[in-house]
Amino acid sequence: MSKKVALVVVAHPDDEVLGCGGMIAKLSKKNVKVNILIISDGISSRKISKSELVKEIKNRRAACKKACKVLGAQMPIFYDLPDNQLDSVPLLKIIKIVDDAILKYKPETVLTHYNDDLNIDHRIVNKAVVTACRPQKNSSVKTLLFFEIPSSTEWQINRKKIFFAPNWYEDISKTIKFKLKALKVYQSELRKWPHPRSIKGIRALAEWRGATAGYKAAEAFVLGRKK
Repeated sequence: MSKKVALVVVAHPDDEVLGCGGMIAKLSKKNVKVNILIISDGISSRKISKSELVKEIKNRRAACKKACKVLGAQMPIFYDLPDNQLDSVPLLKIIKIVDDAILKYKPETVLTHYNDDLNIDHRIVNKAVVTACRPQKNSSVKTLLFFEIPSSTEWQINRKKIFFAPNWYEDISKTIKFKLKALKVYQSELRKWPHPRSIKGIRALAEWRGATAGYKAAEAFVLGRKK
């Protein structure tokens, strides 16, 4: 891909790395300006004291900034909406956040969550992004991609059997090392193997997605729209 500007819209700090960290690093190395919106604080649903909450949000923000630096992205923009409660926020408010970012940055490529993740925040963000990226004549958005999040996308149970079925594979053989390095910054969010959100699990997924498409490592996406 040779786009000049890309926009990544995620629900929580660490989703940007889990979902498309390898692609972010790849785009950055091609001198693409990658802007990242973090919609929720990623912490406030946890049962901790107010002082601990403030501290943890600050730490998560710092980790996100460090991870973005590892990947070569622009510094993230935080909105601090309530974690795991985005369904309590007017959808129009989130759409407006994304709309404003598209008008400001004029991205040709937008990446966000898959629409049927287990996590409610992921689904709400997807809906807001799809709405903001509707195919209008003067929109800068040419490509819309949906990524998977380990321990969310594959954990959904859907009676209609509409599961994540990727049709776009991005070769990250040369940038997976940056993805894994960025993930290690989020040490408190990682789990031990065999959890899918462990370093080994994330590497295994990248290798499997790569094998599916003939690469050593890949990130998989569902193509939402391409002009």
